Amino acid sequence: MAGKFFEEWQVGETIAHDIRRTVTETDNLLFTTMTHNPQPLHLDAEAARESEFGQILVNGTFTFALMVGLTVADTTLGTLVANLGYDKLVHPKPTFLGDTLRAETEVVDTRASKSRPGCGVVTFRHRLLNQRDEVVCECLRMALIKGGN
Repeated sequence: MAGKFFEEWQVGETIAHDIRRTVTETDNLLFTTMTHNPQPLHLDAEAARESEFGQILVNGTFTFALMVGLTVADTTLGTLVANLGYDKLVHPKPTFLGDTLRAETEVVDTRASKSRPGCGVVTFRHRLLNQRDEVVCECLRMALIKGGN
Protein backbone atom coordinates (compact mmCIF):
# COMPACT_ATOMS: atom_id res chain seq x y z
CA MET A 1 0.00 0.00 0.00
CA ALA A 2 1.38 3.41 -0.95
CA GLY A 3 0.47 6.66 0.78
CA LYS A 4 -3.19 7.65 0.68
CA PHE A 5 -4.81 10.90 -0.34
CA PHE A 6 -6.44 13.04 2.35
CA GLU A 7 -10.01 11.93 1.61
CA GLU A 8 -9.05 8.25 1.96
CA TRP A 9 -8.04 8.52 5.64
CA GLN A 10 -10.54 7.73 8.40
CA VAL A 11 -10.17 8.45 12.13
CA GLY A 12 -9.65 5.16 13.96
CA GLU A 13 -7.95 3.46 11.01
CA THR A 14 -4.92 1.41 12.08
CA ILE A 15 -1.96 -0.01 10.23
CA ALA A 16 0.49 -2.69 11.35
CA HIS A 17 3.49 -1.89 9.14
CA ASP A 18 5.12 -4.92 7.53
CA ILE A 19 8.75 -3.79 7.52
CA ARG A 20 10.74 -4.60 10.66
CA ARG A 21 14.31 -3.59 11.44
CA THR A 22 16.96 -4.99 13.75
CA VAL A 23 19.11 -2.18 15.15
CA THR A 24 22.85 -2.75 14.74
CA GLU A 25 25.88 -1.29 16.45
CA THR A 26 26.77 0.40 13.15
CA ASP A 27 23.35 2.12 12.97
CA ASN A 28 23.79 3.56 16.44
CA LEU A 29 27.45 4.50 16.01
CA LEU A 30 26.99 6.24 12.66
CA PHE A 31 23.84 8.14 13.66
CA THR A 32 25.31 9.23 16.98
CA THR A 33 28.58 10.45 15.48
CA MET A 34 26.92 12.07 12.42
CA THR A 35 24.75 14.14 14.77
CA HIS A 36 27.71 15.04 17.03
CA ASN A 37 26.12 13.48 20.11
CA PRO A 38 28.93 12.71 22.60
CA GLN A 39 26.67 10.86 25.11
CA PRO A 40 28.80 7.99 26.54
CA LEU A 41 25.69 5.81 26.96
CA HIS A 42 25.59 5.59 23.13
CA LEU A 43 29.32 5.34 22.38
CA ASP A 44 31.29 4.02 25.33
CA ALA A 45 30.68 0.34 26.10
CA GLU A 46 32.46 0.56 29.47
CA ALA A 47 30.50 3.61 30.64
CA ALA A 48 27.25 2.02 29.43
CA ARG A 49 28.09 -1.24 31.23
CA GLU A 50 28.45 0.73 34.49
CA SER A 51 25.07 2.43 33.99
CA GLU A 52 21.76 1.14 35.33
CA PHE A 53 21.12 -0.37 31.87
CA GLY A 54 24.35 -2.40 31.78
CA GLN A 55 24.77 -1.98 28.03
CA ILE A 56 24.83 0.60 25.24
CA LEU A 57 21.57 2.43 24.69
CA VAL A 58 20.49 3.16 21.12
CA ASN A 59 20.32 6.88 20.42
CA GLY A 60 16.71 8.00 20.98
CA THR A 61 16.68 10.31 17.98
CA PHE A 62 17.68 7.36 15.77
CA THR A 63 14.85 5.32 17.31
CA PHE A 64 12.40 8.15 16.58
CA ALA A 65 13.64 8.59 12.99
CA LEU A 66 13.44 4.85 12.36
CA MET A 67 9.85 4.78 13.64
CA VAL A 68 8.82 7.52 11.22
CA GLY A 69 10.74 5.91 8.37
CA LEU A 70 9.06 2.54 8.89
CA THR A 71 5.64 4.21 8.54
CA VAL A 72 6.16 6.37 5.44
CA ALA A 73 5.47 3.75 2.75
CA ASP A 74 2.01 3.03 4.14
CA THR A 75 1.03 6.56 5.12
CA THR A 76 2.49 9.44 3.14
CA LEU A 77 4.63 8.06 0.30
CA GLY A 78 3.77 10.13 -2.77
CA THR A 79 0.96 12.09 -1.09
CA LEU A 80 2.84 14.18 1.47
CA VAL A 81 3.02 17.93 1.01
CA ALA A 82 4.86 18.52 4.29
CA ASN A 83 5.27 17.20 7.80
CA LEU A 84 3.82 19.96 9.96
CA GLY A 85 5.13 18.77 13.29
CA TYR A 86 5.55 16.08 15.89
CA ASP A 87 4.02 16.13 19.36
CA LYS A 88 3.99 14.09 22.57
CA LEU A 89 7.19 12.21 21.69
CA VAL A 90 8.03 9.66 24.39
CA HIS A 91 10.44 6.76 24.89
CA PRO A 92 8.71 4.57 27.51
CA LYS A 93 11.37 1.82 27.28
CA PRO A 94 14.99 1.87 26.09
CA THR A 95 16.17 0.42 22.80
CA PHE A 96 19.26 -1.78 22.83
CA LEU A 97 21.60 -3.03 20.12
CA GLY A 98 20.07 -6.12 18.53
CA ASP A 99 16.44 -5.15 19.22
CA THR A 100 14.09 -5.83 16.32
CA LEU A 101 11.57 -3.03 15.93
CA ARG A 102 8.19 -2.77 14.21
CA ALA A 103 5.74 0.11 13.86
CA GLU A 104 2.01 0.61 14.21
CA THR A 105 -0.02 3.67 13.19
CA GLU A 106 -3.46 4.94 14.16
CA VAL A 107 -5.23 7.90 12.53
CA VAL A 108 -6.39 10.13 15.39
CA ASP A 109 -7.62 13.21 13.51
CA THR A 110 -8.31 14.57 10.04
CA ARG A 111 -9.26 18.07 8.96
CA ALA A 112 -9.37 20.01 5.74
CA SER A 113 -6.56 22.53 5.31
CA LYS A 114 -7.60 26.17 5.62
CA SER A 115 -4.55 27.46 3.77
CA ARG A 116 -4.22 24.77 1.07
CA PRO A 117 -7.47 24.08 -0.80
CA GLY A 118 -7.73 20.44 -1.82
CA CYS A 119 -5.34 19.28 0.92
CA GLY A 120 -5.89 18.14 4.48
CA VAL A 121 -4.08 17.55 7.74
CA VAL A 122 -3.92 14.00 9.05
CA THR A 123 -2.69 13.35 12.58
CA PHE A 124 -1.08 9.94 12.99
CA ARG A 125 -0.15 8.23 16.27
CA HIS A 126 2.96 6.20 15.54
CA ARG A 127 4.16 3.52 17.94
CA LEU A 128 7.41 1.56 17.76
CA LEU A 129 7.57 -1.81 19.50
CA ASN A 130 10.46 -4.17 20.15
CA GLN A 131 10.52 -7.97 19.87
CA ARG A 132 9.06 -8.18 23.42
CA ASP A 133 6.05 -6.05 22.32
CA GLU A 134 7.22 -3.17 24.53
CA VAL A 135 6.59 0.35 23.22
CA VAL A 136 10.00 2.01 22.85
CA CYS A 137 8.85 5.18 21.08
CA GLU A 138 5.55 6.93 20.39
CA CYS A 139 4.49 10.27 18.95
CA LEU A 140 1.83 12.19 17.10
CA ARG A 141 2.74 13.30 13.57
CA MET A 142 0.77 16.00 11.79
CA ALA A 143 1.07 15.73 8.02
CA LEU A 144 -0.30 17.92 5.25
CA ILE A 145 -1.60 15.46 2.64
CA LYS A 146 -2.61 16.01 -0.97
CA GLY A 147 -6.25 15.61 -1.89
CA GLY A 148 -7.15 13.11 -4.56
CA ASN A 149 -9.71 15.27 -6.35
